[in-house]
Amino acid sequence: MLSVLGLGPLESRELINPSAWPTMQCSLNLVLSDRPMKIPKRIIPLVEDGVVDEVLRQLMSGKEATVYVVRCGSEIRCAKVYKEAAKRSFKQAVEYQEGRKGRNSRRQRAMEKRSKYGRKQQEEAWHNAEVDALYKLDRAGVRVPTPYGCFDGVLLMELVTTEDGEVAPRLNDVLLTREQALEDHEVMMGYVVKMLCAGLVHGDLSEFNVLVDDYGPVIIDLPQAVDAAANNHAKSMLERDVNNMTAYYGLSAPELLNTQFAKEMWALYEEGELHPEIQLTGYFEDDQTSADVDSVLLEIKAAFEEEEERQARIRSADEPDA
Repeated sequence: MLSVLGLGPLESRELINPSAWPTMQCSLNLVLSDRPMKIPKRIIPLVEDGVVDEVLRQLMSGKEATVYVVRCGSEIRCAKVYKEAAKRSFKQAVEYQEGRKGRNSRRQRAMEKRSKYGRKQQEEAWHNAEVDALYKLDRAGVRVPTPYGCFDGVLLMELVTTEDGEVAPRLNDVLLTREQALEDHEVMMGYVVKMLCAGLVHGDLSEFNVLVDDYGPVIIDLPQAVDAAANNHAKSMLERDVNNMTAYYGLSAPELLNTQFAKEMWALYEEGELHPEIQLTGYFEDDQTSADVDSVLLEIKAAFEEEEERQARIRSADEPDA
């Protein structure tokens, strides 16, 4: 999946502060020789079933999950253990759930009623949403970690690394040159377009949810991805996603701050003219044509007066001659 896209090598990007990256910066060669850590409770069933052989170390802990480096046979992967709903700081807000319909009507009714069974099903739906999104975006040509399945709230997926075996840093820990920022921003806008063409909006895209390897950005963290057509908040979420990315890349390339890619994308999407290979300009001209309210009111008043005159003529015609 991590195919070369013609982007600049990682050498043109620098870690802003490598010492501030203790939970993410590790060598796979060193990890393999480390003594295995105690198996987290949620991963024990995967070990018992032979899906995971060893838990090597904790990689990071975020607002919705804790990620571990694990060994599956000869492969080094990561296991994303979702936190329970009550312990997550990222809440499953109504706007993210809107437009998601379960295939099973009984489960859907239970989720809507928020019963104990319904809450359990909603948790599973939240977890499975990320797996579904990863598969869909991979097919659409968006660089995301390869998923290997979700098992009782534990997502197994590819561990994104650099060519020298280091875990790929997040974008917020990478210092970009102006040229690299412009290039990566263009790539990222292309990914957002492909996501939208596939019917999805990330919903929480920022420099904290993007990894950077030798070939450019890789999008992560998708459990909250929304249906672009079925969710009434999709437009505002898309604008927030795009503006977040533009603001970060704009730190290195200030000219990006004057662009309006989100509005351009959504307008093309609504018109049915957006396609994965489209060349965006970043330029969008709002329709400045405002209604002449006074003229409209005068026309309405004239129409009422005309109708009153017509009714008066009808009444006059119906009255008997004196």
